[in-house]
Amino acid sequence: MKKAFYDREKEVALLRATREKSKTSHSMMTVLTGRRRIGKTSLGRQILSDDVGIYLFVGRKDEALLCEEFEETIRMVLPDFPVGQRKFGNLFRSLMVAGKSQPFTLFIDEFQDFRYVNPSVFSDVQNCWDQYRKESHINLILSGSVYTMMNRIFRDEKEPLFGRADNSIRLNPFPTKVIKEMLSDAKADYVNEDLLALYAYSGGIPKYMELLLDNDCTDKDAIINYVTRENSMFIDEGRNLLIQEFGKHYETYFTILSLMATGELTQSDIQGRMGGDRNIGGFLKKLEEEYDLIEKKRPIRAKPGSQTVRYEIKDIFLRFWFRYMEKHRTLIEIGNYERLRQIVASDYERYSGKVLERWFMAKLQESQQYDEIGGWWLPDQNDPKEIDIVTVDGQGKVTAYEVKRQRKKYNPALLKDKVEVMQAKNFHHQSIEMGSLTIEDM
Repeated sequence: MKKAFYDREKEVALLRATREKSKTSHSMMTVLTGRRRIGKTSLGRQILSDDVGIYLFVGRKDEALLCEEFEETIRMVLPDFPVGQRKFGNLFRSLMVAGKSQPFTLFIDEFQDFRYVNPSVFSDVQNCWDQYRKESHINLILSGSVYTMMNRIFRDEKEPLFGRADNSIRLNPFPTKVIKEMLSDAKADYVNEDLLALYAYSGGIPKYMELLLDNDCTDKDAIINYVTRENSMFIDEGRNLLIQEFGKHYETYFTILSLMATGELTQSDIQGRMGGDRNIGGFLKKLEEEYDLIEKKRPIRAKPGSQTVRYEIKDIFLRFWFRYMEKHRTLIEIGNYERLRQIVASDYERYSGKVLERWFMAKLQESQQYDEIGGWWLPDQNDPKEIDIVTVDGQGKVTAYEVKRQRKKYNPALLKDKVEVMQAKNFHHQSIEMGSLTIEDM
């Protein structure tokens, strides 16, 4: 039987503890971030469901109209709340005053979008917060999905709300055990190929998983058919998520991410495919540090300054989207969804093989049994070598794994040759165990 709410136990516990402290001490502010569809609103509603709470969604509309809508919502919880306020700064001040006599949770969703309503709201909120925080009892949760804006609002020392948050929560995709739990609840007799397909096309993002499972998409073919069909929300999802983030340079960012999604992993490779006449270092830096969409990877035990660097898209769904939806935009524009489906289906084994590595990386990290987890490679033009996963546990035991969809494809002798090179270069001939990880081990 499906549950109404999965995972997030730690986040719920923190938010409830913060709520109790706001009642007995003073108002508390929590900043809740994470990409769209990650479950921020669901988490907020979970907190609002069992106590006095107000939910406000910041739409990009006239400030006076927004305040009017907010007042209607607020008065359902606080019947004596004053009406007729046309500025959010004044409305927020009234909420802080109300919090002196009535403790409550205030959840403001898409808080960063006040920048489009009235940028002075952030200063107004800061002034009211500083003035009334110590004498009121509001559990304030400010949620936002545009990573760069939320970072700027709360972490840029030039911004008025810098340093005001008591807690900061970043929501990530569901861990592997929760993905398995959700699929099991939807299809008790699932096989691991179903699990891999669900992970490959949802990336563990709660909204995508919910959408697929609620539509009985519990196996590879059903999932592929659903995500590639006409009017599927998956078709334009990457554009909807990222064009606002990237602004006028979105085409360059999209090109870089599309190349990464199809296997161009080094800066020189990507730059070469883009013509080689434009330095993309600045774009890669922003994608990594500002947008938090890619990560820089080095072989395990490589020196910090090593130039053996690869780039990888962190979000598995976006890797899928750029690999297929953005790459085959022409098919989408002419409505040839059947051809799109064929391309995704025919590439499944190759694509899912790489995703299987990400699954085991995540599963091993979640176990918290290891001090080091990573891949290893030697980019020799004549004889390149690569090991999919290397782990080092708390006792110093080293294990090297080949990840294969099928056990019969595992070649112990080939892995042994690569391990010997890695031993000499990075582990000083330390003993290294070897093994394989396949779909059977998920």
